[in-house]
Amino acid sequence: MSDLSQGISKEQEIAELDKKYYIHPTTVPKTFVEQGPKLVFAEGNGMNVKDVNGDTYIDGVSMLWNVNLGHGNQELAKAAYDQMTNIAYSSSFYGFSNERAVRLAEKIVSLAPGDLNAVYFTSGGSEANETAFKLARFYWSLKGQDKKRKIISVSNGYHGATSAAGTATGIDAFHSFAGSEDTNILNAKAHLTNCEAGDRNDPNYEGSIRDIIEKEGPENVAAVIVEPVQGAGGIHISPDGYLKAVRDLCDEHNVLLISDEVICGFGRTGKMFGVDNWDVVPDFMSLAKGITSGYTQLGGVLMSQEIRDTLVEYDKILGHGFTYSGHPTACAIGLKNLEILERDGLVQNAKNMEVEMKRGFEYLEDKHPHVTKTRALGLLAGFELQQDPSTNTPFDDSVGAAGIVDDECFKRNLILRTADFEKGVNILAIAPPLIVNKEDIDKIFNIIDEALTAFEKKIK
Repeated sequence: MSDLSQGISKEQEIAELDKKYYIHPTTVPKTFVEQGPKLVFAEGNGMNVKDVNGDTYIDGVSMLWNVNLGHGNQELAKAAYDQMTNIAYSSSFYGFSNERAVRLAEKIVSLAPGDLNAVYFTSGGSEANETAFKLARFYWSLKGQDKKRKIISVSNGYHGATSAAGTATGIDAFHSFAGSEDTNILNAKAHLTNCEAGDRNDPNYEGSIRDIIEKEGPENVAAVIVEPVQGAGGIHISPDGYLKAVRDLCDEHNVLLISDEVICGFGRTGKMFGVDNWDVVPDFMSLAKGITSGYTQLGGVLMSQEIRDTLVEYDKILGHGFTYSGHPTACAIGLKNLEILERDGLVQNAKNMEVEMKRGFEYLEDKHPHVTKTRALGLLAGFELQQDPSTNTPFDDSVGAAGIVDDECFKRNLILRTADFEKGVNILAIAPPLIVNKEDIDKIFNIIDEALTAFEKKIK
């Protein structure tokens, strides 16, 4: 036991040890070492989590958009136990394999749209996007087009925190962190449907994906990466026609399309994959998060038959791999997760609960004058706060509107998250587990209602 444990509570002990030894991701370090952890989780059950003091919170964002089946699922735990007591880990290097990885690859392919017919496994979403970039460039190299190396991402997209994935992320805090920029990754403006469809007279044309491809030369562009719904960047849903326009643009210029489904995949948007909402088939699809409902680390990249067939003709070592690619225990959990997802109709439940979310938003907009731009696709939803929605006037940044409402929700034992990376924009995200029901949705919106009332009193 730590020397710090004498005469203090368990929560205090953990907090002090945490501040001393644990560097947290996506956290303000200076604030953290001054204040310590906001919450120390101890248990989870369904929609709810408990801290070390036994206080219960509603998980309104599935932690990091990933706990799709909710917390404490015994079937997933048993799948892990059964696999671990058989063989917990085996390598996929040098031609070794395991049944769980093979079965999961087969299952994912059966769910995927179009001709996405092979999977490369990773440990998570950042690795999946890094892999998609590398395989896209490698594919073109095998096709004798070595100059096709540039990747185009779009503003407000989030693709991970590793070197290339972080550069592709269109959020300043991640885009150039520690100077880890990939100079072959370019950032375009997002959601310019007319521009991508070819309207050069659009006032926003400069900086569109199409504009960048034309300026860089399609012979130098390997791929475009987009999220069907941007998550961390603000719950921005692709406008109707946008993904189709980008798909057609990529086909026109012989550029690959990567769909980042790390958040959108496995039922989150009310379809198995985000692109299914618009009937678009990409060349690569990056996967993670909901593939195991967050019960263990797993990611992957789906690829088209053409790309797969090209790769398997390569007669040297594929110089890319992760120790935990095809991890048997992770894949066993993934298989059980997908079984439950289908068996319990949770993708359809996400679509059904979208209706309840939109009803909740209508109520908030009617009652609270600062609530605006509400949106939901399945169980990926958000709303904005503005000083005056009628004139599109934002709050001054000094107000910290989204942060205040988020804190008021937290005081009432609801965990949400802000997505306020854009200057002058205050967005709150809601993304509960796919097991959520109408009663749970009502509880969430009742708390948000109270939090907004408290916010309004503070800013009077």
